[in-house]
Amino acid sequence: MRKRFLSGFIFFIIALVLGWQLGVQVERKTTEVRLAEMEAKFALSGSGVTFLEDPEEEVDLSIMWTVWRLLDKYYVDPEELSIDQMRFGAVSGLVSSMGDPYSAFMTPKESTDFHQALGDSEFGGIGAELTVRSGQIVVVAPLRGTPAAQSGLRPMDIILEVDSVSVEGMDLHAVVDLIRGEKGTDVILNIFRPSETKKMDISITRDQILVPSVEYEIIETGTGSVGYIALNKFGDETVQDSREALNSFENKDIAGILLDLRFNGGGYLDGAIDIASFFLQTEKILSVHRRGEEIESHFAYGSPITPDMPVVVLINEGSASASEIVAGALQDHSRAKVVGASSFGKGTVQEVMDLPGGSSLRVTVAKWKTPGGRDIGKEGIEPDLMVDMTVDDIAEGLDPQKEAAMRLLFDEDL
Repeated sequence: MRKRFLSGFIFFIIALVLGWQLGVQVERKTTEVRLAEMEAKFALSGSGVTFLEDPEEEVDLSIMWTVWRLLDKYYVDPEELSIDQMRFGAVSGLVSSMGDPYSAFMTPKESTDFHQALGDSEFGGIGAELTVRSGQIVVVAPLRGTPAAQSGLRPMDIILEVDSVSVEGMDLHAVVDLIRGEKGTDVILNIFRPSETKKMDISITRDQILVPSVEYEIIETGTGSVGYIALNKFGDETVQDSREALNSFENKDIAGILLDLRFNGGGYLDGAIDIASFFLQTEKILSVHRRGEEIESHFAYGSPITPDMPVVVLINEGSASASEIVAGALQDHSRAKVVGASSFGKGTVQEVMDLPGGSSLRVTVAKWKTPGGRDIGKEGIEPDLMVDMTVDDIAEGLDPQKEAAMRLLFDEDL
């Protein structure tokens, strides 16, 4: 069984969603097993420099226990003290002190939500993906057809308040809890939109949301036909659904394939490799750079479904992680033209390690680069053809990015 990593991490708010994508080892391991593996690997490589040789002996945690006792003795409402919340909060603070928005401690509930969010299932919420950037809660992507998208929420919007409650200083989980609510109720997000340099309130009605990983059809136009595949995420069913979509286009009179990765925040790393392999022969798809290890290169499997069919890939600010892996690989090998707006820029890999009691640690364990050596965590994927899509376009049901991509497939003048 292949190890499953998420190619990054984004908080997938479907229910607010909870979803996170990118970079997790879903082969569940205990912390003891993982530590033993890493220590053995470092010993063999000779490059495993650790922060501390023996943290339990070298770090004085007496101040934590002193504070714990003082709270237990003097806090005015002792009935509000929760042992679980206090110990989870202490561990969460330890992880967040690194300043890495993609590493986090997850409570048992958060850990369960994390794994469920990558499956194809129904959620109650607004349908959006969030992450943290420079201490701010940022919208990665509103999912297609969801209340978030219909309300006008946009990638890169910064959430300032939820129902008049400031989210400054809150972690992602706390913000998600604020946004969650019963189906049919409204939540008001006060956001700052950098592209328009203004603040605004957006009211969103929560709903039950079904998020299919893949949607596809043959689009007929006066010029010809195109096989259209929209990948909403890289989840459990994405590879099989994509294979079925591509097979359904076989022997059809189409000008090419339009692969839509807009608003796709990512998901499983091996899913991204599989999808890229549908279009490539044996070329490199990405290189993974881990601490104390040699660079690990991943290649296409040599059995593409569509080795010669023209391909155009659509991306935007909501395309992250696994989406960027696919777009970057096809672009670097000149297998596809990329159209739309610059992608999100998520170039790290996380692994999830199970902890006692059902909690888990999600930690950044690697960085990845495109076949051409681009570090997309710094720059994102730049389209071959930049096409803006404005708020007015969305309101009027227009999609100039998709139209430009189709004209490119038909080899029309742009």
